[in-house]
Amino acid sequence: MGTYTKNLITHEKIPKPEPISEEVLFEGGVMITETDKAGVITYANKKFCSMTGYSKSELIGSPHSINCHPDMPSCAFKDLWTKIKLGQIWEGYVKNIRKDGKYYWVVVWVQPKYDDDKNIIGFIAGRKVPNRDYLPNIEKEYAALKDSEGAGECKTVAA
Repeated sequence: MGTYTKNLITHEKIPKPEPISEEVLFEGGVMITETDKAGVITYANKKFCSMTGYSKSELIGSPHSINCHPDMPSCAFKDLWTKIKLGQIWEGYVKNIRKDGKYYWVVVWVQPKYDDDKNIIGFIAGRKVPNRDYLPNIEKEYAALKDSEGAGECKTVAA
């Protein structure tokens, strides 16, 4: 029957697509999302909706992992969460999956959002066009990280 992501607002089960080996190039613009402290999407701009193929109502209330490509090593996200929960900015290459199963590469930066008392209340992420010359090396590094995860290791991810 496949896997699903559950939207916490609408309670809708959103099917996770099977990956298709076809890239859609992110050619720029501003792709922004915001999440709560648990990584549930609270805001997604039009460019993000357009690039992912998900509607705003599907995204708002869904975990940000809704567009996580299975090729991404979990170590990358462990590193991300460690840094942003400490109030640091994380930046790195990310391969995402679209609703149609195609993928796209971006360089993502994620930083905490704070309330007036300097408490972290969520996170904001922006995306930029990746350096295409770096992608073959990033793909090799991420494949090696995925292999090391199978062996129970989690190495640091280079940004």
